[in-house]
Amino acid sequence: MKKYRVGILGATGTVGQRFIQLLQGHPQFEISALAASDRSAGKTYAEACAWKLTGVIPENVRDIEVTPIEPPIDCDIVFSSLPSSVARETEEAFARAGFPVISNSSSYRMDADVPLLIPEINADHLGLIDIQRQKRGFGKGFIVTNPNCAVVSFAPPLAALHRKFGIESVVVTTMQAISGAGYPGVSSMDITDNVLPYIAGEEPKVEIEAQKILGTFSDGSIQKADFDVSAQCFRVHVLDGHTASVRVDLRETATLEDVVAAMKTFPSLKLHSSPEVFIDVTEEPSRPQPRLDRDNGNGMTISVGRVFPDNVFDYRFVALSHNTVRGAAGSAILNAELLIDRGVI
Repeated sequence: MKKYRVGILGATGTVGQRFIQLLQGHPQFEISALAASDRSAGKTYAEACAWKLTGVIPENVRDIEVTPIEPPIDCDIVFSSLPSSVARETEEAFARAGFPVISNSSSYRMDADVPLLIPEINADHLGLIDIQRQKRGFGKGFIVTNPNCAVVSFAPPLAALHRKFGIESVVVTTMQAISGAGYPGVSSMDITDNVLPYIAGEEPKVEIEAQKILGTFSDGSIQKADFDVSAQCFRVHVLDGHTASVRVDLRETATLEDVVAAMKTFPSLKLHSSPEVFIDVTEEPSRPQPRLDRDNGNGMTISVGRVFPDNVFDYRFVALSHNTVRGAAGSAILNAELLIDRGVI
C-alpha cells in the first residue's frame, strides 16, 4: 500500500494533536511536516507543543522542526486545523501551490465549489473538485472540508431517514462538549455547575451545513436539501462528545421499526478509519451518553438512542458523536482516505 506524506497545519493545537494521535500506525499516511504559528516555528515539536491528550507526544514527531504555515512544506497532503481567522488565506495558498488541502476549518465550508463531506453520506459531492480547480485556477491543488463538529452527530441519522422517507422539517438541540471550544476554551468559572445557552455563530452553521451535506450534486452544483432545520446550541460541562436531541417530520409515513431499521442499515464504508457500524442504534433508555458511548467505533461511530414517536413531530431521537475524532481530525482523515480510494489523490 502506498504511503502518503502528510503535513498538519495548526499542529500544536488540540485538533492538530488529535491528528497526530490518530495517524499513529496509519497504513496510508506518515507525518512528514508540522506547521504552526510564528511563535512555534523553528522549534522542535516537543519544544513547541503543550500536549493535552492522554499519554505523551509520539516519538515519531517529537524532533520534527515546526515550520511556518506557508507553502511549500514537505508533504503530499495537507491536513488543516487552523483557526478560521487565518485558515482562508493560508488554505488557498496551499491549494494554489498544488497541495490537496483537507480542512477542519469553517472558512470554506459554505463556498459553493467546495465539498463539505461526510464520506458515508455525500461522497458524490467530490464532483465539485474539478469545478473548483477550474474556477479558482488551482491546478493540482484543491480544498475539501469536513463539517461542524455538532452537525456530524445528527446529520447521519437524518441522512438515513431522508433517503428512505424524505424529511419535511427538523428541530435540533445540541449539547456540546467543552473541548469543542479548543484550548484553553471556556472559562471554568463559566462552565462549572452551568449550561451556556449560546455559542457564537454556531446555530446558523448547524442549520446551513446540514442542508448542504444532505443536498444533491447536480449539473455542477449542490442543491441544498429542501427542508428546514431549526437549531439551538448549548455548551455543557462534558469534556468530549457532542449530543443532539432531534425531532423530525417525515414526508412519507413510517413505522418506528422502519425508522430504526433505516438508521441501523445505513452502510459504513470499507476504508481504514471507517467504523464497522456507522450508526449504532440502542434500545437502552438511558443511552447514548458521552462518557459511555463517545469512543464507539474508535470514536467514529454515531450513537443513536431514544428513538420514539413524538407528540408534535413524527419522531424524536438522541444522537452522539466524538467531537474531536469523528467531528474533527478523524473526519478529515477519513475524507483523505476517500479521496485516495476514488482516485482524486
